[in-house]
Amino acid sequence: DGDTVSVAAGTYVENINFNGKNIAVIGADSSNTIIDGDSSGSVVIFNSGEDTTAVLRGFTITNGYANNAYPNNRGGGIKCMANPSLQNLNIIGNTASNGGGMYLSESSSTLTNVTFSGNSAIFSGGGMFLISSSPTLTDVTFSGNSGGRGGGMCLYNSSNPTLTGVTFSGNSGGMILSASSTTLVNSILWGNSSQEVYFWESQAPNSITIIYSDIQGGEAAIVTNDNGTVYWGDGNIDADPLFNGDYTLQLSSPCIDAG
Repeated sequence: DGDTVSVAAGTYVENINFNGKNIAVIGADSSNTIIDGDSSGSVVIFNSGEDTTAVLRGFTITNGYANNAYPNNRGGGIKCMANPSLQNLNIIGNTASNGGGMYLSESSSTLTNVTFSGNSAIFSGGGMFLISSSPTLTDVTFSGNSGGRGGGMCLYNSSNPTLTGVTFSGNSGGMILSASSTTLVNSILWGNSSQEVYFWESQAPNSITIIYSDIQGGEAAIVTNDNGTVYWGDGNIDADPLFNGDYTLQLSSPCIDAG
């Protein structure tokens, strides 16, 4: 505990498990320090009680595959049943039955400056699947992820995940909530196929609080299926955010200085 592993730039074909060690594993740069799971399982696993002092920073996490029999069918990129700190990561091109990019269970992880792109799930949560979890996401982007339900993110039985400065765009559906509640602040949901936000109709009621965010179609576009509540707060807009190709904002974007 407390040690740091510094990793030079390069591609490392392996699958790692923190095994309960609260260490920091820090790559040289997320653009050129790559952990390639070789389609042989989850790329990174936290499942032994790691806390916020367990850190993964500065990597691309790719080519994870978790479509084998339960319980090895969750979290292609990262499988997390603990509370680590995840920073400056690109989680791209991973596959699972649930949680193509990342699967969280009973987790209060923090994610800062993380990109989920091109991940896929056969069932739910192409980018991320949450069950009984309340993570904190800050400056996170979900783009080009696909799944049967919730291409960007699927929340199941999860209370109060907090998303600040989070962008969902180009996913096969933005967010789907099932027996869950969440809060969006300074966030963007734009250009996701199907719905931007969808409440699953057959589970316990859902709720979402949205403040100073840009939602395509506005409040009316949120599909509640009469199974929950939308708390539409101050400062929300429905205007093309004018993305650059990397989902940063053009200087003329209506989102700039509007939060």
